[in-house]
Amino acid sequence: MAESTLLLLVAGIIAVGVLAQILADRLQVPAIVFYIVAGLVLGQPGLEIITRETFGGALSTVVGFAVAIIVFEGAFHLKVERIRTAPQAALRLVTVGAVLALAGTAVAVRLVFGVSWNLSLVIGSLLVATGPTVVTPILSIVPVRDRVATALEFEGIVNDVTAAILAVVFFQTVLPETAGNGIVRGFVVRLGVGLLFGVVVAGAVYYLLRYVDLSPGDAPRNARLLVLAGALVAFAAANFEATEAGVAAAATAGFLLGNADVPYEAEIEAFKGDLTLLVLAFVFIGLAALLDPAALVEVGVGGLVVVAAIALVIRPALVFLSTAGDRFTRQERTFMSLVGPRGIIPASVATLFAVQFQEAGLVEEANILLGTVFLAILLTAVFEGGLARHLARYLNVIPMRVIIVGGGRVGRSLAERLENRGENVVIVETDESVAQTVRNAGFTAIIGDGTDTELLREAGADNAKTVVAATGDDDANLLVAQLSSSKFDVENVIARANNPDNVDAFEDLGVRTISSSMATAWAIDNQIERPAIAHWMTDVGQSGDVQEVEVTSEEIAGKPVREVGPMLPDACLIALVGKGDYTTAEVPGPDYVVELGDHVTLLGQREAVREGMKLVNPD
Repeated sequence: MAESTLLLLVAGIIAVGVLAQILADRLQVPAIVFYIVAGLVLGQPGLEIITRETFGGALSTVVGFAVAIIVFEGAFHLKVERIRTAPQAALRLVTVGAVLALAGTAVAVRLVFGVSWNLSLVIGSLLVATGPTVVTPILSIVPVRDRVATALEFEGIVNDVTAAILAVVFFQTVLPETAGNGIVRGFVVRLGVGLLFGVVVAGAVYYLLRYVDLSPGDAPRNARLLVLAGALVAFAAANFEATEAGVAAAATAGFLLGNADVPYEAEIEAFKGDLTLLVLAFVFIGLAALLDPAALVEVGVGGLVVVAAIALVIRPALVFLSTAGDRFTRQERTFMSLVGPRGIIPASVATLFAVQFQEAGLVEEANILLGTVFLAILLTAVFEGGLARHLARYLNVIPMRVIIVGGGRVGRSLAERLENRGENVVIVETDESVAQTVRNAGFTAIIGDGTDTELLREAGADNAKTVVAATGDDDANLLVAQLSSSKFDVENVIARANNPDNVDAFEDLGVRTISSSMATAWAIDNQIERPAIAHWMTDVGQSGDVQEVEVTSEEIAGKPVREVGPMLPDACLIALVGKGDYTTAEVPGPDYVVELGDHVTLLGQREAVREGMKLVNPD
């Protein structure tokens, strides 16, 4: 291909990728869906503008460097603090879950195609990977709870590494000339090489960033370029030493640097994020050049059966087993089960293997390998990626955040009750030891001063429905409340007043206030005068629930309470109805007409109240 034509083609791919990203942002659909569609149209299944010969022998090298950047960027964003929010589930997903994915997929391939166990294990190991190339774009437009996002991101990054290395090891057992190589030894050697090069490169880059003058005028730019060079060097050097060890090296270097105290971290993250978007576009559109339509025809219905088994049986089984006993709700576990798309690592490695199979005369094995892997990538990325936001909405796993400033006993007790009701809670705490206690209890904690505007923004104040100022300092609580209302326009702001004398001052400034001493007095009074309701309210979130929700349903608007009541589940009652301001709530009579915009308080059994909320407010 002429140089000018190739240059025009590369520019066109990048342009299509950018347009796909813009379209994805507008439609709130993961960009990978548009990347794959564009690739299929431009590639061999479509117009054949991009083919395997378009880039010649350079394609595998380009894809390799793209993978290095993507994996490094994903690991760079994976902070230790976030991993601690879902430690057990995240670790089980990449151990027990990965083993189940490998074994289950291998069995499915063996039963459907009748191929050798060695080839089945090669395909199974490749399809363990749910890498950052596909998970990150989905999570960027589906803001699920932190524990869900962290578990999926951690799984994707680690499984990309283990899948690539395992696949190489099992692949050697298929080819006659390498069939005697030890599986365990091959895995350990490649993983060790990757970790070693990753640590060395991360250490060198860290030293240069921290202790070498990068030219003050251009220091941020030089830091960005230095980190990029480090990612590529780690990947290439490790791959040179041991095939596919580069993925482990890039992931290790990215994780270490992302969690180190490096200068210009914000600039590096922004630069790597933009670069990754371009690289993702090029890789997924270029993926069409690797796709041989004959391979898809070869696997036929059998390939669809294998993919269905992976997506609908194996993935749900491993997710539910790995997340058992953790804080994940049933809806969150279901979402994680249905969102496990495969990425570019299986595609690039499968293509490399297929070429070697063909050279060895194993044409049928090459087609089954390519067809199954590519079919799994295409179907899981398109369907799971395209439906991810709809699934998240249906399963109610993208709630707005509740921010609690103050991780003491009050803050933790409130967080536990809110999370038991399915809220997405973030606790802001200045004391590192207290924050660690919060994390050990399974909550998301951010260390810092809650009166700092940028820290509140980091905690998610831009997307918060409630901010609770619950520190032991009334001045801090007042400032947090005012910032939340004025800077972030949070709908529901509540402050704790430790000194009862400050309540009037707080409320004069428009801050909803709870006095610690008055709250205690109310609780004691309730135990004396209303012990049954007091005990029931104490256990709210376990079996019973009380929720206030705005009426948006046309189905019940304009109807009196006597007609709306029978429409609710049996164990759900309308306790209060308010017009706009919460201070105007009243116990409605049977003739009270419910209107759009009213705030209805529902009381009853937990699941019944949840169903009632959907009736009152379908959104």
